[in-house]
Amino acid sequence: MAPTAEPMSEAEVAKVRDSARFLIDRFPAEAKVLVIAGSGLGGFVRSVVPELAADYSDIPHFGASTVAGHAGRLVLGRVGETPIFLMCGRRHLYEGISPQQAVLLLRALLVAFPLEIVVVSNAAGGLNPKFEVGDLMLISDHINWMFRNPLVGRNEEQWGPRFPDASELYSRKLREIAKRVAREIGILLREGVYVGGLGPTYETRAEVHMLRTIHGADAVGMSTVPETLVAAHMGRKVLGISFISNLLTVPAVTTHEEVMENSRLVEQKFSRLLTALIPRIV
Repeated sequence: MAPTAEPMSEAEVAKVRDSARFLIDRFPAEAKVLVIAGSGLGGFVRSVVPELAADYSDIPHFGASTVAGHAGRLVLGRVGETPIFLMCGRRHLYEGISPQQAVLLLRALLVAFPLEIVVVSNAAGGLNPKFEVGDLMLISDHINWMFRNPLVGRNEEQWGPRFPDASELYSRKLREIAKRVAREIGILLREGVYVGGLGPTYETRAEVHMLRTIHGADAVGMSTVPETLVAAHMGRKVLGISFISNLLTVPAVTTHEEVMENSRLVEQKFSRLLTALIPRIV
């Protein structure tokens, strides 16, 4: 039975702590960076030298991803000499789970280990007419068009404040480092506002027009917002990167198969960027 969409409760807190104990028993705690790899970004996953791993289905209370293109595996590995945790895929609200369930593994990792930086990545539809398929976009800010928040309900004071500030969810300092590294290795790195929608439907033409003209958004997807809110709530620095998987600025039918196919255009570029960037942000 799928978890119900209940707010954070004492039972939810207990689940996070239980999952954290499992992770502490399974993994050593030297990594300071967590990377969440979204749809079609398996190229970077393959470039990480794995040391230990656990399937999502083995982690208490979390559950396997049900989405094609999401491996559903937690890996402790290295990028060069830098140890990282890597979430290969994520849970989404459109799977019929609560925001608290979707971020349970992230919460548990941040409770269990001294992680300082969370890198969130995703595939997103391009709203900015200057964007092209295969572009990488730094997320400067987001719009929560999911109208759901994983912080609703009981607040665990040890994790973060009841009313966290959201004026700089995506670290300006990390964005500047990312732009500098991208220039050094010859990668064009866009920057813009990401809209997180609930899904699983793609956007209507009217919604695309509204998001671009009224909200000034540059890309839209179905993830990332809950994770960013939780990481920021728990005092971690967040770097967000979208890959533009399809263009919503031209009239065309959007399919998941197109998103996955276009991901092959960016796998190598995304891997090069993160491989060069991660040792610089630790």
